[in-house]
Amino acid sequence: MSFNFGMVSGGCPNFSAPVLHGEKPSSKPLATDLLRGDGRPDSSLPWAEKCKSKMESPWRDVAWTEDRRETLMESISSYKPGSEALSEARVLLVGPVGAGKSSFISSVQSVFTGRFTNRAMVGSSSASFTKKLQLFNIRGRSPEQPTALVLCDVMGLGDGETTGLTLHDTLAIIKGHAPEGHKFSPEQPVRSETVGYVKKPSLKDKVHCVVFVVDASKVSSYTKGLGTTFQQLREHISDLGVHQVALLTHVDKVCQETARDITQVYNSRIVQQTMTKAGALLGMSTSYIVPVKNYSSELDVDENTDILLLSAVDHILQYVDLYFQDCAATYPKLSL
Repeated sequence: MSFNFGMVSGGCPNFSAPVLHGEKPSSKPLATDLLRGDGRPDSSLPWAEKCKSKMESPWRDVAWTEDRRETLMESISSYKPGSEALSEARVLLVGPVGAGKSSFISSVQSVFTGRFTNRAMVGSSSASFTKKLQLFNIRGRSPEQPTALVLCDVMGLGDGETTGLTLHDTLAIIKGHAPEGHKFSPEQPVRSETVGYVKKPSLKDKVHCVVFVVDASKVSSYTKGLGTTFQQLREHISDLGVHQVALLTHVDKVCQETARDITQVYNSRIVQQTMTKAGALLGMSTSYIVPVKNYSSELDVDENTDILLLSAVDHILQYVDLYFQDCAATYPKLSL
């Protein structure tokens, strides 16, 4: 008996289709066509890449429609913290240099303006372009209609307390002690003597949700030191009662199918596996992690990319609300 490999639905090879001796040979790929010298599938074949990366059904459901985009935009535009004491929800983005924190802020703003806008300045070097604590109030469809969402941008995390944003200073931001515009330096940690230091922060000064940002294309190459920093941060932030979620950026760089069509992101086995690795790095369940594609070189926005970005913001706001619910007993003016 000789073996030939037919095709099943979706253009993937059928490894269980034997051809008996004497039968007419098929023109379908042979085993030697499917495998490299080391016995693994040859990913240079278009359908082989598809078979490895694309799943038959999505692992999360998303409605890729204009109605869904409009619903998300309206929900975020009209969002209120549900508190007499607050008019804004403050969200801190934390992650290594180049993970896409500033790009995410600019991308979210671009969704509402309808064109790509570099609201938060983005660098291109290995050093952190952002040095100061910057607060960005996301504007609605017009400058006269600001949303209640404030995204906080800060310098990239380092390995430990000697480079980049330190554990000490990150917690100072979350607790509300660090003033807006403060320039961070590992050699000069935020202390009570720091200019502008907020000694008795109110609820509005504090961070209401922390978003970890990791680059999908670098998840496997991040150092153990960074993983330790992430998990130490998560423990301390949890002690403060602040909920945490994560963004997996640059998903289009790890999956060709997703790069061609962003609606395939939840059909991608590669993205799903990368998210699992990100969860292990952060010490976080994948249910807290959402994939995004930031705008970078585009001049115009795209409906499906918008939906993925807006879905991420909606995900974040759910955990902001959980924080306010948890704080209701401490801050009686919260009317939830």
